[in-house]
Amino acid sequence: MTHITRRNILRTAGAVSAGALLAPSMLGAPLFVPERKTQRVVLIAMAGGVRTRETFGMPDNVPNLVAMAKEGVLYPKLRTSNLGHFGATMSIFTGLAEARGIRENARGPDPTIFEYLRKDLGLDKGDVWVTTSGGAQQVNYSYGLHPEYGPQYGANILDGDGIFNREFEELLERWGKPKAADPEEQKILERLRRGMGKGDAVKDAEQQARVEEYILNELTRGTSDIRGAAAGDRKALRLARNLMSIFKPKMLGVVLQNADIAHSSYNGYVEVVRQNDAAIGELMAAIREDEELATTTAVFVCPEFGRDADLNARRGLDHGDGSDDLRTVGCAAWGPDFKQGATVTADHKTIDLTTTICELMGAKAKLAKGGRLSGLYS
Repeated sequence: MTHITRRNILRTAGAVSAGALLAPSMLGAPLFVPERKTQRVVLIAMAGGVRTRETFGMPDNVPNLVAMAKEGVLYPKLRTSNLGHFGATMSIFTGLAEARGIRENARGPDPTIFEYLRKDLGLDKGDVWVTTSGGAQQVNYSYGLHPEYGPQYGANILDGDGIFNREFEELLERWGKPKAADPEEQKILERLRRGMGKGDAVKDAEQQARVEEYILNELTRGTSDIRGAAAGDRKALRLARNLMSIFKPKMLGVVLQNADIAHSSYNGYVEVVRQNDAAIGELMAAIREDEELATTTAVFVCPEFGRDADLNARRGLDHGDGSDDLRTVGCAAWGPDFKQGATVTADHKTIDLTTTICELMGAKAKLAKGGRLSGLYS
């Protein structure tokens, strides 16, 4: 009898019970899928609208993304599926073209990549996270309302603005940094818990305690003082960096949004692009410098959509002209199983990311409509 891991079973015969021991005869004719090195994925959605012209078209703006592409695969012409911020970003996480209003704020009927991975791979909630730059809409990316999936398979949400705010620093200044066993200090932790977010923020006590320890360590390093251009995005990426270093989750989504300053300021938008690239560089450095993460982590960076071809009357960039600058984006993919230095210009869409990542991890995005990114694997 051959011992077959759950991931191999999922890749050859569909979902089965965790930890099962199956003989080859029980699997029928196996699908020979090579064992992959990737064990975890970071998916960064550059929401807010970012043109390729200001990223890979101006490499000095994004040296870290350029380095990722040189060590991985660049898709310079992914088609976007929706022109509104909420729907376009949701499409990245569901693998479906989501028709959503720009101000709509409700969960949709479609499962997300986080739900597919948790259900098919039997992942614990602590293995799947989303960090966001803030905003009420962004909690809706953690799970949908499909009856076969839903909140029981959702991701943990950490909001950069909700976690790293001055109030936590004031709590520490007033009461000191808590240690575990002391009853009085336990009261401090309980007060911290009440301030840790709303709605879909982490609820599980054990997970929450770990997050508290992490938050306290971060506050002592001055993370709550991140301000200026792209502050919300940089906080979300700092959260992502530390979550990877501390928890090493299997799936981590990051949602940015500060690039939408482009409506009123082209220069401000370019500065956001530069600051985000620098923060992505910090995240990539943390992955590369960790022996385990460096050899097991794949990273995808993709904007939700681009921006108009020409400046508006305010010397900014809107998103509504239907141009290729708006409807195509540049996506970088980096990881241990991927080609290096490849550029793929085949016809692909942003909704292909969910299907591609699920297949990479050994899950099936059964309701997604996207294809798989070609030319990815070495």
